[in-house]
Amino acid sequence: MDRFCRKVGYLRVSVTDRCDFRCTYCMAEKMQFLPRRDLLSLEELDRLCSAFIDLGVTKLRVTGGEPLVRRDVMQFFRRLSRHLDSGALRELTLTTNGSQLARHAADLAACGVRRVNVSLDTLNPEKFASLTRRGQLAPVLEGIRAARDAGLRVKINTVALKGFTEEELFPLVDWCGAEGHDLTFIEVMPMGQSAVEERLDQFWPLSDLRARLAMRYSLTDMAETTGGPARYVRLAETGQKIGFITPLSHSFCESCNRVRLSCTGELFTCLGQEGSSDLRGVLRESDDAAALKTAIRAGIGLKPAGHDFDYSRQTVAGAMRRTMNHTGG
Repeated sequence: MDRFCRKVGYLRVSVTDRCDFRCTYCMAEKMQFLPRRDLLSLEELDRLCSAFIDLGVTKLRVTGGEPLVRRDVMQFFRRLSRHLDSGALRELTLTTNGSQLARHAADLAACGVRRVNVSLDTLNPEKFASLTRRGQLAPVLEGIRAARDAGLRVKINTVALKGFTEEELFPLVDWCGAEGHDLTFIEVMPMGQSAVEERLDQFWPLSDLRARLAMRYSLTDMAETTGGPARYVRLAETGQKIGFITPLSHSFCESCNRVRLSCTGELFTCLGQEGSSDLRGVLRESDDAAALKTAIRAGIGLKPAGHDFDYSRQTVAGAMRRTMNHTGG
């Protein structure tokens, strides 16, 4: 529990800051990644995650960067699967760009992963290459098919970008409906070195996106939640579920139940605040699980009331120079 009586049951853990894409809203084209020696080992990440699970975390999402580019990452999933077997962990999930998913989908399913989130902003190969700066659409679509064939539920995450997503909206909705994938739209957040300069021009409030959807479909609000910040609607014409994550136009901080653990052992209790706690030092000082749990509790105790993201006055407030791949997506 944090000091605002919010129960933290959801941990997002980054296994690497590296990514094989350079998406324009996420990172610079020429990124300076961490030296590999600075990353926690998979064994250390397992110790940390296990301590969080002992303290009551029941949902764990593996992120990056792109998590599937980490060498031997499936060993990490195999280690964590024991917590699913014991019942201590209710869900083990993954967020990925999909580029490496085809070769890992079956192994992920064997480890107890039941659903994955795939970041996908367009179905147009040329636009995809431009937005990701180096990615190719075909392997991502192949990975999504492989995940579905392995029995994984796929949710598509799309960042709403002004001047870009308007044309992609209905093709993505129609494709997800035909393929049986849920779809969630996310407002672009002011994070990264270019946050102040670029994010305001990129911001498309999801209230506008929803209004455009309502021009073609009948939307019914749903009470359903997956334990995260998304609010969902059902499209009457297709029956599919559409989610909206609105950190800018409608803050969800009062119910935030998550924290993020970076690949270097930093505990970030808020995506939109600079504060963090160093767990790596405690982890490496001794094998004492009690000391590690004490440090985790102290870090959770620093969780702020909320972030300061704001575009409402046509300026960028609350911008974070820290990039998403450093924080953990």
